[in-house]
Amino acid sequence: MKIFHGKRGNIILFNPYLCRSLILHTRNMNRGLIALAFGGLAIGMTEFNMMGLLIEIARDMGISIPKASNLIGLYALGVVVGAPTLVMLTAKMPPKKVLFYLMVLFFLFNGLFAMAPNEWSLYIARFVSGLPHGAFFGVGSVVAARLAKPGKEAQAISIMFTGMTIANLAGIPLGTYLGQHFSWRITYGIISCLGLITATAIYLWMPKIEESPINVRHQLHYFTKKEAWLIMAIISIGTGGLFAWISYIGPLVTQVSGLLEERVPIIMFLVGSGMFFGNLLGGKLADTIAPSRAAMFSFTLMALCLLILYFVSPVKWMAYPMAFITGVISFSIGSSLQMMLILSAKGAETIAASAGQAAFNVGNSLGAYFGAIPISLGYAYNSPLLVGVGMASIGAVLSITYMIYYRSSR
Repeated sequence: MKIFHGKRGNIILFNPYLCRSLILHTRNMNRGLIALAFGGLAIGMTEFNMMGLLIEIARDMGISIPKASNLIGLYALGVVVGAPTLVMLTAKMPPKKVLFYLMVLFFLFNGLFAMAPNEWSLYIARFVSGLPHGAFFGVGSVVAARLAKPGKEAQAISIMFTGMTIANLAGIPLGTYLGQHFSWRITYGIISCLGLITATAIYLWMPKIEESPINVRHQLHYFTKKEAWLIMAIISIGTGGLFAWISYIGPLVTQVSGLLEERVPIIMFLVGSGMFFGNLLGGKLADTIAPSRAAMFSFTLMALCLLILYFVSPVKWMAYPMAFITGVISFSIGSSLQMMLILSAKGAETIAASAGQAAFNVGNSLGAYFGAIPISLGYAYNSPLLVGVGMASIGAVLSITYMIYYRSSR
């Protein structure tokens, strides 16, 4: 592992053991899945680099940090709007072409964001940059499942989300470093180029997948089912446990655990490493047992882990192992939730998987919002963990409810 020292702290750029693990895992991988993973990397970087660059963007644009924080919500709103809208607009196009055009839009919109000359153009560009997010993961999840061998569908989906975990592991620390020491515009210029690289990889590597044109009316009929809304509630509330934790992880480890600020990048690296392995573990788990059972298991472990973290957070050395462990558990949930959506939506898989991404962003907003309430009341920065415990527990209960009323076997 190499650690580069900068005036604002350390940045971890390379871990040879983790890279070797990734190479071994992807050696025999379908190249179409690798193209999807590139998309996950680009999307993960554009979504989460914002948290580390708010101060730089606010200073550069001459706006307050609270105003700059609107960029986070605008992106999430773009995901919610874009997920169903773009799926419907591209209903008659083959999946490969849809994925290609979505990443071209990603390239253009993030490029506009990087060059935005004033506050309002910045807001508009940030909103439209979120539009391709949900549709890409929705269509990509269905394509990944089609490319997988029988019984390996969830693992194939987890490969696509591996790109997002690599973003947390390396892309976000690197993007934050570049933004802090040079310009946030350079970071988002690079992110924009990643979209172009992904579009090229999809064009060259993604096989043609024969799919019947999407029946828009049939797709929308999915939302008339109670089962659909139960899964949306599971995602929107349960994943809020993850964001109640990670949204405040910086002040948690500095003000509660007592770590120096320059140790935060190391904590984030450990979190990203945990997410990387948790994502792959979650894919295997969802293929081994029913996805709904895997979701219940992951949410239960998440609630337990966050509760333990609440009590041990004042212990300085515990911050390191708990960052990794919590990362593993919290990101083991993604593949099982995507498979629940796909299995529940026969003939409407694309819109269901896309709506799942919108619900995930609702969880992002809810976790951060409810996590802020005890802080605003004067409680310590480990108090959001208890909010996370509650949200993850509700996710587990709702998963059990789903298992009882809508059993689906693989």
